[in-house]
Amino acid sequence: MTTPPATAAQPGRTVSLREIGPARRGTREDEVVVALSPAFAGHFSKTIVDVPHAEVLRQLMAGIEEQGVTARLIRVRDTADLAAISHIGAKLSGSGISVGILSRGTTMIHQKDLARLSNLELFPQSPLLDAAVFRMIGSNAAQYAKGESPQPVPTRNDQMARPRWQAKAALLHLKEFECIEGDRGPVEVEAVFGPGTAG
Repeated sequence: MTTPPATAAQPGRTVSLREIGPARRGTREDEVVVALSPAFAGHFSKTIVDVPHAEVLRQLMAGIEEQGVTARLIRVRDTADLAAISHIGAKLSGSGISVGILSRGTTMIHQKDLARLSNLELFPQSPLLDAAVFRMIGSNAAQYAKGESPQPVPTRNDQMARPRWQAKAALLHLKEFECIEGDRGPVEVEAVFGPGTAG
């Protein structure tokens, strides 16, 4: 899977996820699994602040690949809980490192040996995450996969973000839960990028 050139933001790009088959435990130590929530790049196509999912994936994958590490995508279908999605991804990753992401943009870097509710880095304020931050998240995940100890991704803090976005976040969360397929396991997917206007 090749990421589109990552030189400039391409907010008009779209992405669709093509299922390859059941997600298996990776055998490559130089991979990071990007674990996507049930509605990511499906029912939804952009984050809570309208960053297209195509751009989110493009930046995450570019950040990973710039470190000489491979990105592998899976979709977790039986939960919309970020900690669970990230932990499943970490257990399927050959390096034991994953990036889990919800449709609204909330993101977590996880490691397979940590408890499900623990993590390496958590980015809970999705309204403050933009393309540059997603790229840094990918880069840090790749560095963890290489056994390095990167500086945590700098995060902004906005005391008003929660009250300002709480109602929309709750609605997106409910919609995400409606996309859960409780009887289906995680699947490996391929990102197919294309031109167009993300909706």
